[in-house]
Amino acid sequence: MKQSIMYLISALVVLGQFSHAQAAEVEVKWSNSDKYSDIDAGEEHRKHFKERTFKSFEKHFAELAASLPENQKLILDITDVDLAGDVNFSGIKRIRVVKSIYFPRIDFSYQLLNADNKVIKGKEVSLKDLGFLSHTGLRYRNKTLSYEKEMLDDWFRETFADDVIK
Repeated sequence: MKQSIMYLISALVVLGQFSHAQAAEVEVKWSNSDKYSDIDAGEEHRKHFKERTFKSFEKHFAELAASLPENQKLILDITDVDLAGDVNFSGIKRIRVVKSIYFPRIDFSYQLLNADNKVIKGKEVSLKDLGFLSHTGLRYRNKTLSYEKEMLDDWFRETFADDVIK
């Protein structure tokens, strides 16, 4: 009984900490997405794959922005995506083959706004990870867009090191 009460109190303390946690707002725009270098699904319907991929990126950007102050807003305008790997025929099926020559690349611009909607920082960015296969501690192993998410994590850490809530 005593142990159950301790678990309950611990859970309430943890939940209480999360309820006060605030995050920056995120807005993601997908400019000219029909012209992106590689957003090919292989066997899956292209439109559904694209929608699912964009939602996954948007969720990841929101997770990254959770470490920014609540009164800020991060606006991203994605202008090109080239996913890791390349879609090739394997027999009668089309599959994504991942090799070092097919590295992930994402082009975008971003703006970080303060509470007064003034730009704190912003830039056009062309991310690419030529050594994406050599990362030993891949945090997103066996997850969708693992190489791209790892690349975005590195960019975010470097770009917003002074802005994150500690």
